[in-house]
Order: sequence, then C-alpha cells, then structure tokens
Amino acid sequence: MSQNFISPFATPMLFRGVLARRFCAFVVDCLFMGLLSWLSAAGIFLFGILTLGLGFLMFHILPVLPFLYYTLFVTTGGTPGQRLFGLRVVQDVDFSPPRAAQALVWSILLWLSFVFACLPFAMALFGERHRAGHDIGSGLVIIRNA
Repeated sequence: MSQNFISPFATPMLFRGVLARRFCAFVVDCLFMGLLSWLSAAGIFLFGILTLGLGFLMFHILPVLPFLYYTLFVTTGGTPGQRLFGLRVVQDVDFSPPRAAQALVWSILLWLSFVFACLPFAMALFGERHRAGHDIGSGLVIIRNA
C-alpha cells in the first residue's frame, strides 16, 4: 500500500492557528461533556427511583462517557468543539477520515496525557504540524477546515 506523506510546508495554512483553536475546542468539549454527564446522571437517578434502586447501578457508566464522546466524534472527523472552531481530525499520512480504532487509541492516549502531568501536550509546541503525544501515537493530525 502506497502512502503519500503530505508536507506541512506544502499546505501551511492547514496548520496555522491550530494550537489556540485546539485549546478552545477542548474547553467547549469539556462543557459539552459536563452537560451530557449531568443529563445522564439525572436520567439515571430518575430511572433508579422508578426501579426501586436497581437503576442506580447504571451510575457506573458515567466514567466511560468521555471515552465514548471522543471516540465516536473523532471517528466522524471531529468533536463538536473542534467543528465549532473550524478544526478537523484526519489521518496523518493521507488526510483521510480516521478509523474507529485510531479514534479509540486517540481518546485513550488523550486522557493518559493528563496522567503524565500534561507533558505529551507540550509536544505540540515544537513541531510544524502541532501534533501532541496522543496525535503521534494514533497516527492522526488536527488541521483547519479548508
């Protein structure tokens, strides 16, 4: 299989201003996930009351919501926050849409980056393509919508 690397120097506008947009998109996504978590918790609470306490066991799914949120939205090309700020998640090699496995690895590595004191995020400061550790590990890159 032939893979063509697209040089950041050939398309510099795709990577200009990505860092600030990524940060703002992450903040918006955290707000969306918070709203989703509150709505889910309220629904589970009501379901728990209606089932006389058995439904309260569903509270265990709440920690999985951020992984599902990022995995499902990155598979479609970007989270709502990324789309709001004009960003798109694509494969690094040919700029095609990410596969589900890549999106899952990306979301797991994203949250592991917080475990490592956010140091993998600092990698985005040093490259032309502004790729953080979770981008490099999953083979994805975030570009501006053209």
